[in-house]
Amino acid sequence: MSVHDDINAVQRCLDDLGRSLGRLEHQLGSDGLEIRRIRLDARHLRESVALLREAAAPAAPRPDLVTISDAPYDITLWTDSDDEGLGARDRRAP
Repeated sequence: MSVHDDINAVQRCLDDLGRSLGRLEHQLGSDGLEIRRIRLDARHLRESVALLREAAAPAAPRPDLVTISDAPYDITLWTDSDDEGLGARDRRAP
């Protein structure tokens, strides 16, 4: 089984639990602390399964990685630029 199949199986079990709790509430009444607690626990389980479903969702595809060469850059790329922090080539630094 895949993870999504397992999560769907857990969801079906929680649905069955909800129906069974409904029948118990009908028989015992919804005023009891035990029924309220188990309803709250079932709700927490539903929320946890929803979070698990989101976490198991396939991630967005990553963009293709670009390989950067370790070879030195062509020095002519920077012939028209100034040295950073030192000012222009024809002037003195302060």
